[in-house]
Amino acid sequence: MLDAYAFAITPPVTPERAAQIATNFDLRALPPDFYANPYPVYALLRETEPVKRMPDGSYFLTRYADIVAVYRDAQTFSSDKKVEFTPKYGAGAPLLAHHTTSLVFNDPPLHTRVRKLIMGALTRRAIADMEPGLIALVDGLLDAIEAQGGGDLIEDFASAIPVEIIGNLLGVPHADRAPLRDWSLAILGALEPKLTPEQEAVGNRSASEFTAYLKTLVAERRQHPGDPEHDVLTRLIQGEDAGERLSEAELLQNCVFILNAGHETTTNLIGNALVTLHEWPAAKAELLLKVKRLTHDQKGPEADLTLEIDEFLRFESSNQLGNRRALKACSVGGVDLPEGALLTLCVGAANRDPAQFDHPEQLDLQREVNRHLAFGFGIHQCAGLSLARLEGRIAVGRFLQRFPGYRLTGAPLRGGRARFRGFLKAPFSTA
Repeated sequence: MLDAYAFAITPPVTPERAAQIATNFDLRALPPDFYANPYPVYALLRETEPVKRMPDGSYFLTRYADIVAVYRDAQTFSSDKKVEFTPKYGAGAPLLAHHTTSLVFNDPPLHTRVRKLIMGALTRRAIADMEPGLIALVDGLLDAIEAQGGGDLIEDFASAIPVEIIGNLLGVPHADRAPLRDWSLAILGALEPKLTPEQEAVGNRSASEFTAYLKTLVAERRQHPGDPEHDVLTRLIQGEDAGERLSEAELLQNCVFILNAGHETTTNLIGNALVTLHEWPAAKAELLLKVKRLTHDQKGPEADLTLEIDEFLRFESSNQLGNRRALKACSVGGVDLPEGALLTLCVGAANRDPAQFDHPEQLDLQREVNRHLAFGFGIHQCAGLSLARLEGRIAVGRFLQRFPGYRLTGAPLRGGRARFRGFLKAPFSTA
């Protein structure tokens, strides 16, 4: 068997190489070693050009304080991406229809209406009601892994959990869930700064197939509504009692968004956490002791892992990049920006900013002051953050309880994306 540390999961980057990438930094022309380990480049940009003007005229922000300031000011900085996405995808493209209608890339009032409807089905009580089913799901996956002595952290575990949870929220029949992950990966993959023709074609096809499927599902749910307290699709269809209902396009595209947002980021949270522990054996040993203690006290191995999950989110943020557009001339970080300026907010860099976090390059599972930006900030803060934390706690806690000696048996395969940081494969053995 392969020695546990015979390969580098996050390979080192020399200062000279980081400087070379930073000097010529262009999101549309990133080298492979940046995807493997972007953090030295982020650190150099944060220190030398925190508001970096890129070749296409847009700006790349890496400081925590600057990014929070942009998040706070929704009157100056718009989330609407129509100006940027129309030339990228082309008029009439399914990807354009989706990404310009979904919750994340819109401003009030559409954003406000959709977020309120979604949050109504993600109350504290509703999320607590999901916990027994989530535990049963995770334990079933762990049983299958134990029977075969290992498997793949992503395919056999991390990705299977959010697909089932979001499938349940939308009431997608189990028999129809097989294509959900591939649709999600293709649609979100099309958000990368530069697309290949193949990525664009697969993304458009996936958006078309997903919305076509949802039309059938929506028609069925109109005839047979579910419980709006737990069924997000029914809640979106029925709308607010005294408010405006969503149009058919808004309804379909925000159902696509719910799956995508809940799937990719949570898969990355779980996968990144378990792979990161493999790189930080002292932190893994510390967490295993805590899981053992929680189990001994009959609290459940996932009962008290909030600090740890938030540190995994900070250290390896599932979503590394956000976007805004300046609605008027303004200033960020001492740099004057023109009206219409496009901004990329680098959450991955902000979450390792030493001005905000002590020893930010260290994985500290007992970090108590941890105002990370992995869920965003302000009016666009992730609506499902409590559910994501619950999924992370249960998945990581119960995995470590069952397989304390797990080890990777090969180098994990990264997703090769700048926006979403995670793995496509991570083979492992349970002992």
